Amino acid sequence: MAADEDNKKQVLKGHQSDEEFMKDEQRVRLIDEIAKENTQLKEEIQRLEAELQEATRNSQIKEDIPETKVKFTSLENPENDSQFLNISCSFQVSSQVLYELQKGQGLITFEKEEVAQNIIRMGKHHVQINDVDVEVLAQPVPLNSGIRFQVLEEYSKVKINITEIPDVLPEDQMRDKLELSFSKSINGGGEVLCVQYDKKSRSAVITFVETGVADKILKKKDFPLYINQNCYRVTVSPYTETHLKHFQVFLGISERTVLLTGMEDLQMTDEELLQDLVNIHFQRETNGGGEVEVVKCSLGQPCIAYFEEERNRMI
Repeated sequence: MAADEDNKKQVLKGHQSDEEFMKDEQRVRLIDEIAKENTQLKEEIQRLEAELQEATRNSQIKEDIPETKVKFTSLENPENDSQFLNISCSFQVSSQVLYELQKGQGLITFEKEEVAQNIIRMGKHHVQINDVDVEVLAQPVPLNSGIRFQVLEEYSKVKINITEIPDVLPEDQMRDKLELSFSKSINGGGEVLCVQYDKKSRSAVITFVETGVADKILKKKDFPLYINQNCYRVTVSPYTETHLKHFQVFLGISERTVLLTGMEDLQMTDEELLQDLVNIHFQRETNGGGEVEVVKCSLGQPCIAYFEEERNRMI
């Protein structure tokens, strides 16, 4: 009987060991599955972050704003003294619309819109180029969309920017030290209304009570800041606010420029000569043309033509 009891115990232990082994295998498999899911989730997060960065880059405006001469146009009487606290100016910006001109293609801009539209309606034109009759097809120019927006700049007459502030004091003490330093008339300062200090960027915006104080300080490139018997030089600059307004996307449609195709087989390399011959042909009223502003043809590598929004003109 004792021997049978021992055998039963051994069998039970064997079953328990098998069950524990199976549970261990299940736990290992579960851990492996969780690890694989984590890896897949990380890869998905990285993919989504990359797509977000790409979308952000594509949505940014990358147009260079050219230097433009400005002139005084009008004078207004201010309603109150507060209008003297800021100087504002606004700029209307329109992007150039580009078109990639392929080999054997040309663009021609006419002075009058009706001439260009007549050339397009006629469709096919026979142009004499080096004693060869070349059939050229005239059609509208498929342009991409462009953007226009207004930039409003405001320059404060009572605020200045301070940068390169030394990180040597707690935030509250540095704010007090800045107010004390910039209120001293001996350094060209004046009564300070408030100080906005950012310890992380080591910068501040100081607002004075009276106009004129900021102008006097800005005549200098830097300003002395005395802390614990040490003199630090902080950089001063005008305080400006920039606002982007009336952002619009427009469809560029050129009513005065015509796309010419069919010249890819020409046995010539002189683009200037070709442009002169095209100009001569389409300037004649007998060919349905009129006064031409500009012609651009491509005989080699593709080139870029730029269109400005005003009068839909190629430049």
